[in-house]
Parts: sequence; structure tokens; C-alpha cells
Amino acid sequence: MDEDDPYECLPPTSTTSTHMLAGAAAGVMEHCVMYPVDCVKTRMQSLVPDPKADYRSILDAFHKIVKFEGMRNTLRGIQVVVGGAGPAHALYFTCYEKTKKYLANGQRGTHFTHGVAGGVSTIVHDAVMTPIDVIKQRMQVYGSPYKSCVDCTKDVYTKEGLRAFYRSYTTQLTMNLPFQITHFIVYEKMQDILNHDRKYNPLSHVISGGLAGATSAAVTMPLDVCKTLLNTQECCARKQVSYVDGMAAACRTVYEFQGFLGFFRGLQARVIFQMPATAISWGVYETFKYSLSKKQDAEEKYGNVKGLTVQVVTVPSDDHLSIPKPAHNP
Repeated sequence: MDEDDPYECLPPTSTTSTHMLAGAAAGVMEHCVMYPVDCVKTRMQSLVPDPKADYRSILDAFHKIVKFEGMRNTLRGIQVVVGGAGPAHALYFTCYEKTKKYLANGQRGTHFTHGVAGGVSTIVHDAVMTPIDVIKQRMQVYGSPYKSCVDCTKDVYTKEGLRAFYRSYTTQLTMNLPFQITHFIVYEKMQDILNHDRKYNPLSHVISGGLAGATSAAVTMPLDVCKTLLNTQECCARKQVSYVDGMAAACRTVYEFQGFLGFFRGLQARVIFQMPATAISWGVYETFKYSLSKKQDAEEKYGNVKGLTVQVVTVPSDDHLSIPKPAHNP
């Protein structure tokens, strides 16, 4: 990025809190708006669905959940996501911006720069969000026995220990590293096409974010199915094992129950979730950045006006002016 681009790089006086506040706002908005679709996605990825929860499509799933369980059930677990998405996305966007700026050294970043920055931000983000996902998805599955997120957290910790909250962390990274690397590369590439000058353009940010999210979601779909299995541990009773642990075990279990197509269960729901979710996230984030940069510009201009020194020039009165008198003509 060019050093004199005040919007893309944010004002020189901006602090880390600028990125964190913008990222937190984007993350909370993204998850709140799209949460019912995320619930449907989790339900459709179930390997051993109850006959009452065997859904044919996204609309069929949403209709059945609302009809037989109530609209409120599409929001089960949202409290823990709202609480975790803020800090996770604050770190996510901050790491991305700082790493990108460091690697680009004030110039416009390359695909390599965007990919590495996306990878670094993902490692930090997933460290916060993996336990959140475990609680969220156990609240979302059909027939969840938990009354609240707190109840779920206590039960998982008591029965499975702290490890249960990070059982899917390596799988999450295996999925999210290629997801986020693809996501950021596609987003920045679309910005090169739609918004080459990198000015604030809401439509270009939303379109770029949506396409980036859809592409990344489709590419990493099989890994998301494995991650959901590791988080929910739904098929343990059928397999007569304590739990499914590790990426390899998850892959074998998915194939055993659903075959090759099992790795793509819920693909449509995942794409439909990710496309608007990333569009919202980037739209909110870029708007926040723009607002901050405009505010900074206004403060700098106002400060310059306040700093002006007014120099007063004193003009002598007529009494002190030396004006030659006209010559007397006799």
C-alpha cells in the first residue's frame, strides 16, 4: 500500500485499538446476522441425524426447526458467540493489518503478503474461537441437552476435561489456514479489479468480501465437516467409543457413515452462510476504518486552524503621517 494513502493504512496517529474496535464490531455483526443460517449448517452436517432432523435442504431445515422447535432454537448458543467473536475478530483484523503493513513495507502488498498476513491472523483468531465453536455447536445440534452456554461449558469440562475445548484446534487450523489465505488473496485481488485506487467504496468491499467468503467456503468444505464432528462428537454412541479424536479419525468416521458425499453435506448452507457473512464483516470493518480516517483528517485540519498565529499590523494614525504640504503660490 502507498504510504500516503490515509484510508487504506489508517492515520499515522491511529493506535492498535483502532483496528481492534473495527474488527470487534465487524465480527459481532457478522455472527449475529447470520447465526440462524449457521445453526442450519451445523444440523445438516450431522452424520447420524434423528429422523425428525433429517433435512432435505436449507429451507426444509429452517422450516422444520421453526415449526417444531420454535424460532428461538435457531439462536441457541448465540450468547457465547457474541461474547467471543468480539475479542477474536479484534485480534484477527489487528494481526492482519499489522502483519500486512510490516511485510509490505509501505508498498502495495502481493499475494504472498496477503497470504502470510491471513495465516498469522488465523492462528491467533482460532485460539480464541475454537472453544467458542465447541460450545456453540453442541448447543445447535438437534436434541441438545444443555439449558444454557454455561451449563454446556461446565458439563463438557467435567466429563471431558479442558482438552475437549481444543480437540478440533489442529483441524480448525488445517481448515482455516487455507480458508483465510484464499479469503484474503481473493478479497485483495477483487479490490485490485473493482477498487484499484483503494478508496472507500462500500459496494466493492461487500462484493469482494462475498466472493472471497464463498470461494473459501467451497474449497475447505470437507474440513469443516470433520471439524463439526470433532466439536459435537455426535456419532460416539454408534461407534461405541469415548470420542473421535484427530483429523484422521474424523475423516474415517465421516467416510464410514456417509461415504465421499458426506464430506460435502451442508455445502450449500455453508456457502450461503459465508458469502453474506464475509460481505457484512468487510463492509462493517472498512466503514469503521473510513469513519476513523475521516475523523482524524478533520481533527488535523481543525488543529492546524487552531495553531495559526495571527499577526496584528498597526497602522499609524493621520496625526503621525508625514504628508508634505503643497507649495504656496503667491
